[in-house]
Amino acid sequence: MSEGNNLVGVDIGSSSIKVAELKEKRGGARSLQYFGFHPLPSETIVDGHIMNSGAIVEGLQKLFHKQKRRDVALRVSGHSVIIKKITMPQMTTAELEEQITWEAEQHIPFDLAEVEIDWNVLSQRADQGQMDVLLVAAKKEEINDLTQLAIEAKLKPRVVDLDAFTVQNAFEAGYGAPPPDQTIVLIHVGASLTTLNILAEGTTSFTRDIANGGNQITEEIQRALGISAEEAEAYKCGGDGRGLVPREVPEVISQVVDQLAGEIQRSLDFYLATSGGGDVSRVLVSGGTANIRALLDAIERRCRVPVEPLDPMRVAQPEGKRADLALLQARAAQATVAMGLALRKDREKRA
Repeated sequence: MSEGNNLVGVDIGSSSIKVAELKEKRGGARSLQYFGFHPLPSETIVDGHIMNSGAIVEGLQKLFHKQKRRDVALRVSGHSVIIKKITMPQMTTAELEEQITWEAEQHIPFDLAEVEIDWNVLSQRADQGQMDVLLVAAKKEEINDLTQLAIEAKLKPRVVDLDAFTVQNAFEAGYGAPPPDQTIVLIHVGASLTTLNILAEGTTSFTRDIANGGNQITEEIQRALGISAEEAEAYKCGGDGRGLVPREVPEVISQVVDQLAGEIQRSLDFYLATSGGGDVSRVLVSGGTANIRALLDAIERRCRVPVEPLDPMRVAQPEGKRADLALLQARAAQATVAMGLALRKDREKRA
């Protein structure tokens, strides 16, 4: 349960920083008060590790130089995060709080002294005396590094969330609660990481991170044509004013996105084979690479399921002078995580 003011969502990715500020109105309507985007130099973040903290702090300062509100929600992802769905005997919240550390020792492959633990009850099965619990662990070092950067930029970190759940927050806010009789797949394709979140019976049922994203397309174009990373990125995005796109580019893109779609297909096949759940009803894709239609077509072809881009504009419409509509339209696919973070509140408690 949450109450109070919305936090400002800050998505620090491996290629850019995205910031979103929402305002909730009476009746549940929302407006987007501010959206900011700042590109980061290459190799600022490598394999989830911050290599150039100065570039991130500078970017945050630029994005917040006219911002009054500085209470923020941040996100972590990748190898520093473990998400497990576990089944436990039914018990009270107080009993679960006492038991969860022991459960974490059984399911988390990290030293518990090195991680922050959180959990949420997904469902209760009173007739079986069982309940499903979502157990999450994130390395303290990664969280501390992230929050310290925000503090250096004169921000006030209040919440740290996970990619998979921020996308789910945005989906539910924009599209409504997932129907309990449908299986919906949310795929966020960032620059260096792809995150899957499978929703079944109205809640998270399976998550997976794939160490592949938009950067691999850029690198393969760069290698095939012998050009700079900047030129390859421009060609990946359709030319970006550089004239005709070389004929090799679509071929390279097709090969890379088919490999990623194959990884996604194997993840879905594994889930369906081990969960006993129903067939996937729809797939929604977010992240900058969702702008590449060939990726959506490859996933649809591989998984034989309707695939569409997730539209974060359904969460809130821009309003006011600080909501740059042109920027938002150009970067909408990259805004999803920041929008999901901006739904978090400054006063929250466990339901």
